[in-house]
Amino acid sequence: MKFAVLVFPGSNCDIDCYKAVEDSLGEPVDYVWHTATDLSAYDCILVPGGFSYGDYLRCGAISSFAPVMAEVAKAAEQGKYVLGICNGFQILTEAGLLPGALRRNMSMKFRCHDTVLKVVNNETPFTIDYAKDEEIIIPIAHGEGNYYCDDETLAELKANNQIVFTYSDNPNGSVADIAGVSNVQGNVVGMMPHPERAANSLLGSEDGKRMFTSILKTWRDRHDAASIR
Repeated sequence: MKFAVLVFPGSNCDIDCYKAVEDSLGEPVDYVWHTATDLSAYDCILVPGGFSYGDYLRCGAISSFAPVMAEVAKAAEQGKYVLGICNGFQILTEAGLLPGALRRNMSMKFRCHDTVLKVVNNETPFTIDYAKDEEIIIPIAHGEGNYYCDDETLAELKANNQIVFTYSDNPNGSVADIAGVSNVQGNVVGMMPHPERAANSLLGSEDGKRMFTSILKTWRDRHDAASIR
């Protein structure tokens, strides 16, 4: 399995994502610049956190128009796995690959600390190694992590089981305590907390590591089933 870690001007968690894949899985992983126009070689695309383009205009807004995002959309349509973390989540919502939007934290302050998440949906390619309703410790680091959607969209998210994670103690004012959501198909997930910063006991938690092992396990199961046909 091959991973791509996208890099935008201002990305600062790309190295963290790269190391999480390298150390947790030992699978091939490349940095891919935002001007790339071909992601066909990759099975999973990670859109990392940071402050792409300095968060000018709106967080993730400028990056959503980068050439590589057309390829991310194509990969998502093909059923490949796409994970957006923090600023990556903001980019995916701005690009229309995930519903909703991220606004300023209710406190109007940058929040940087561990959070307790509840695994609401453990049936996505990113969460199969978790138990449903399991509580995990994953850190946050954001000023605009307040997830918002209208009532109709929220009803759809609930009906389609698209709410992947919720906060146990909502740190930013997100509607319905939402910390992460998926697309309808489940192969695109965005979340504000940073699983790549909880992939080693030296970081204080290994709870994020299972997001990466889940991706690899799902990919292997999918390809083993395809080879049998």
